[in-house]
Amino acid sequence: MATDQLSVIFGALADPTRRAILARLADGPATVNELAEPFAITLPAISKHLKVLERAGLISRGREKQWRPCRLEAEPLREATEWMSRYRQFWESSFDKLDAHLRTILKGPEQ
Repeated sequence: MATDQLSVIFGALADPTRRAILARLADGPATVNELAEPFAITLPAISKHLKVLERAGLISRGREKQWRPCRLEAEPLREATEWMSRYRQFWESSFDKLDAHLRTILKGPEQ
């Protein structure tokens, strides 16, 4: 069971429906009905996705009269990006080494 916050964030991001919901919320707040429009799934299913995103801290839900808008919370995404950036540096270094090796091979034996 994932208990650390980074695991919860990545677990929430693992689902394409939840990523699409976050992409929509990047454009601004939206209601559950607005978020459900592009999907061929039930409102209760959308609500379950929203609960996962809320538990991960990726969204918040407000209350404005009868309207309960969902909003994107970007801080957890920054935390995940920072964690991944360390591995990006590793891969970039590895690709640079591979590039140098391939150039040596393609150049062929020195004459």
